[in-house]
Parts: sequence; C-alpha cells; structure tokens
Amino acid sequence: MHKSWGFGRVREWNLLLNQIVIDFASKKSHPMQTQYAAENLTPLAPEHFLARKATDLASIKNLARENPAALVRNILESLDGKATTQQIGEWLIGDVFTEAEWKRWWETTKKALKASGAFSIPAKKSDPIQIRGEGVSQADELIAAFNKARHPKEQIVALEQIIKFHQQFKEPEKQLQPIIATIENTAARNQKIHPELAFELIVARDDLLERAPGLHMTHIGLTLSKLVIDEEKRLASILPKLPASKEKRILQALSSALGSRWAERALLLMQANHARVVTQTARILSEAGEAAELRTMLESSIREHSATSEMLIWLCSDRKNWGELVTPDLLGAIVAALDREQHSTPGRASRLQRALVEDRQLLADIFKQADISVARDAMRRLQLSPLFDELTKRSLLARIVKVYPELESMIAGAEAEEKAASLIVSWSSLEKRKAEYEELVKVKIPENSREIALARSYGDLSENFEFKAAKQMQSVLTRRKAELDQMLHNARGTAFENPDTSRVSIGTVVTVRNVETNKEETYTILGAWDSDPDRHVISYQTAIGQALLGHEIGETVSLNTEHGTAEFTIASIQAAPPDQTTPAPDLPSESAVEAAVAE
Repeated sequence: MHKSWGFGRVREWNLLLNQIVIDFASKKSHPMQTQYAAENLTPLAPEHFLARKATDLASIKNLARENPAALVRNILESLDGKATTQQIGEWLIGDVFTEAEWKRWWETTKKALKASGAFSIPAKKSDPIQIRGEGVSQADELIAAFNKARHPKEQIVALEQIIKFHQQFKEPEKQLQPIIATIENTAARNQKIHPELAFELIVARDDLLERAPGLHMTHIGLTLSKLVIDEEKRLASILPKLPASKEKRILQALSSALGSRWAERALLLMQANHARVVTQTARILSEAGEAAELRTMLESSIREHSATSEMLIWLCSDRKNWGELVTPDLLGAIVAALDREQHSTPGRASRLQRALVEDRQLLADIFKQADISVARDAMRRLQLSPLFDELTKRSLLARIVKVYPELESMIAGAEAEEKAASLIVSWSSLEKRKAEYEELVKVKIPENSREIALARSYGDLSENFEFKAAKQMQSVLTRRKAELDQMLHNARGTAFENPDTSRVSIGTVVTVRNVETNKEETYTILGAWDSDPDRHVISYQTAIGQALLGHEIGETVSLNTEHGTAEFTIASIQAAPPDQTTPAPDLPSESAVEAAVAE
C-alpha cells in the first residue's frame, strides 16, 4: 500500500536491477527500487480486504451475497476498526458492485448491521461505522453519546436516537431515568433565555416517556402545557425556531393548556407572518372544529385589509377549501398587503407578489362570480397601482379580461391614457432611466442584432435554437425600449425646489400622527420613480402618497398600515431637500438605433 498511489500488487522481482515492478491502479508496471519500496510501501496481510479482493474477487462477491456483515467487518478491520459509508463504498463500487447495486445492497446491509448489535451505526453519514467492543451494547453507546453531549442541541440529537432505538434498552427504568432528570434540568435552565430549546427537550422527553411507560417525570410541574402557559406571549417568536414536527405538537397542546382561550391565541399566532405557523394553525383549527372562527377572522382581515402576506399566500394556495373567501375583496387585500409591506418591510411582499403573478388561475377564480362593475373598478385600481411593472400589470389585466371580454377596451384605453399622462420625476431617477435607455440602444440591441446575424448564418432557421433565442431576446429588448421611450417622453424632471407646504404636495416631508396610538410616522413624497422604503421615501403615485396629497395640517386621512386601515392626522408639512442632480444632455436620437432594431 502506497500513501499516494493506494493499493498495488507486485508483478515481478528483478534481482539483477535490484527493483520490483508493481501494478498500481493509476500506475501500471511501475518500477521501484527495493530500498525505496521498503521505506514507502506498507505490506498487507493476506486477510486484508484489498488483498483478498485482488487475489480472490469471486469469494468477496460471494461473501457480499451470503454474509454482508462479515464483509463489512473485514473492511472495518482493514481500516483500523472504523470507516465511513463513503469509504466502504469506494472499496466496493466498481469491482464488487455497480453504483445502483451498491445502494440497494447497502440499504439492506445497514439494517443487518444494526440488528447484529456488533456494529456502532452513527446518526450522521459522515461519521464512521465502528466495530463495537466486547460487552458494549448499542444501548450503552446511546447513553454514552447523550452523556458526552454538552450543548442542549447535541443532547436533543442524542435523545432522538435513544427514542428511535428505545427497544434496545433492557432495563429502561435503570438506564434511562437519569436521562429524564438531565433533560428536565436542562430545559428548566434554558426556559428563560432559550425557550425554544426548553420546548424541544420537553417534547422529546414526552416522546420517551410514552415509549417507556416505566419512566416518570422528576420535575412534576415541567409539562408541555405549563410551558405553553408560561411562554404564551412569546410563542409567536418561539415557534419559527422549532422543527416543524415539534411546532405542530405545541400548537396541538394549545387547547389543553389554554382551555377556552386556545382558539383565540391560535388565530393570533396565525397572523404572526410565519408561513409554516399559518399553515399548521389553519389545519389544527379546522381539525378541532374551529373552522367557523377561522373563517370569521379571515373575512374580517380581508375586509379590513389587515391580512398578512403569509396568510394571503396560504389562502390563495388552499382556496379550493375556502371558496366563499375568494372574491374581489381578496385582490384588494393582496394589493393592500403588497403596498403596506413595500414600505414597512422591503422584500417580504415578494412571495405574495409571485403568488399573484405566477398563479394564472387565481384572478379567474376571484372574479368568476363578480359583477362586471366590480371587475371594472379592480382593473382601474391595478392600472393606477405602482406595485407592478407595465408588463406584469398588463398580464394581470388580461386575466381579468379573459373572464370579462367586454372590458378589453379598458386596456387599450389605459394605454392611450398612459401615453398622454405626464410623470413628475426627480432628476436623479430620470438620469437612471436615461442611462438604462442608452445602454439598451448602444449596447444591448446592437449585440442582439449581431447574435441574430450569427445565428442566421448557421442555416435551417426552423431547427436553429440560437436564432430563436436571439429573436425572443430581441422582442424583450424592443418591448423594453418602447416602454422607456414612452416613460421618458412623459417624464418631467424636477429638483423639487420651493414646493407648496401649505398642503401636502410633491416634494414635501409629511409627518402624520396615528389617532389611536399617537405614534408619528414621516413620509417624503417625491417623484414617480423615487422609492426608498427604509427612509420612508415614497412616490406620489403610491396609495399612501395619493391619500396624503392635497391635505393640510390638522386634517385626518385613512392610511393602510401593517394592522389594517388606520386614521392619521397630518402633524406637519416641510419642504424636502432639493435634488442636487444636474440634468444631462438629451438622449441620442431615434435614428441612431434604427439599423440595430431593423432585424
């Protein structure tokens, strides 16, 4: 055995030249001086697995069929008593098994190794399998692994293995009762700082008590129900930190812990904006006969536009069971959530937006029984919404038109109105759009034209993937250029100097005060393309911007918040800092790109 070249077999001795010739896997007929060989090679005993495989492969294959445990023992003994699954596979795949045969054989063999009790099988695949010492049982090893664990997470992993192999313990009261005490002590110590660990430990303890009835609690008051009661107010932050199975157990324990209040608490948890909790809670409420309360809460949150993104995502995906809630009001709640979260928590609404855009049947289901006037109003709101780019907006509108073909004129009318409408934008945002346009015209479209020409030169356009892909990209680029053309044509740049501060206007900083909580929020209302949610900079086209424009100090307005619609009083209006960007020269003329887009 060579440390770099691995296993080799002596092919011949040449005493005249004082060398030996060895066949390594990667170096056939490799000559080596005898002194160098003595210093760098390790001779293998005849019973070593590699030696046996090289000299009698047929017997190895036969052993693999008839006594797989003996074969594994031979491999482990050849590797100083331990080896990972990967190491065992490397010695067997190719000569003894194919890849597929190895996987099937190993699944069966691993069960036989566990049943034999002679091998220590780790929980992790990366840990080595070992030959168990004389007198050491699997139960002893499991207890040793638990006692060796220092961190609660490690204890939980070890405890789960004990639960999995609880039948290996011949005297569970004697062997496992100390572990129960350790679990409870650890849970009690962690409850205040790391309550999620306390929950995991107690759930695992209960599983062990169920499987070994002779065991008993040592902390009489440390039950799952008591933990739920103690940590009721923190459950919303604890549950997302738990594995799904344990999270479900805690939700199921709400009824026994909280009594008649459990459904109310479950509904509050469902509004905590954590996807898994929403799904689990809805299922548990329905299974417990609380579907009516759940429906009432959903109806209210949809009507008041207070439903969270995660609730709406769940409802859209499970709408076949909640058909009475799938109405145009649901679209209103979705748009309100997207608008609200765009300003309060950037990025969170993206999953909801994807759900709306990618589920091509959703809008059809929402409007299938709606009055045409309701659909018309919804289309108008979508047309005015700044939440979607123009392509997405048109796609959504087209889905409603598919239900109501007579509303198709609204799309054409919106396009005509859009072309005539002016956009007030900051100089800085205008320069960004101009830069995008210039890159499109001078770089991307010419590159695409060259790609089309090159792809066309390959011939047979009907089977030419490169040509089709380039033409598709040409459509995308051309469409984007048309959009930018229209946007830049309508744009009116400004520095927001000297705004009218007698009322809310574009270019002002507005402070509003919540009528109920007296909490203040500040918004800077700028141009159509200006948005910085972290700094509360919003476009005048947003729902909040539109609601505020034109109002004076002291007046009250209704705004969408994280918790639904709320009343706000305008406390102050100030001028926003002027945009310091200097306008750049006009864009290149259309003739500069006519040749590029003529393909």
